[in-house]
Amino acid sequence: MRQSTQAKGTVRRRRAAESRRSGENAEDLAADYLASRGLALLARNVRCKGGELDLVCSDRGTLVVVEVRQRARSDFGGALASVAPAKQRRIIRATRFLLHTHREWRGWRLRFDVFGVQGPPDGRHAIAWVRDAFRAGRRC
Repeated sequence: MRQSTQAKGTVRRRRAAESRRSGENAEDLAADYLASRGLALLARNVRCKGGELDLVCSDRGTLVVVEVRQRARSDFGGALASVAPAKQRRIIRATRFLLHTHREWRGWRLRFDVFGVQGPPDGRHAIAWVRDAFRAGRRC
């Protein structure tokens, strides 16, 4: 029996909502973990036309842009491997926007970190924090 178009749309919306909740939980986990390691949260979910920054923190005079990735399974390299060059370019573009709108952070050193959550963030999971995971090709 075929599923109706309306039922398919409902399933897609439910999966999208679950994915958003899972992503928010992973960001909460990352923010708490990083705070316990001495980083101060400055901004969260900074959105612009070019992309979104999950977490923006300070670490002893360094502005740290943190991309949080969550994957339930480790297929295709898992959470950390999902930050491919195209995603890095979007993060760098969004960081330029951030620095344009927050002039007070322009003189800071800049670092891009990736925080991976493997497994459900509200259940049994493994985390990996990669400091200085990638660099902007030229000055932001």
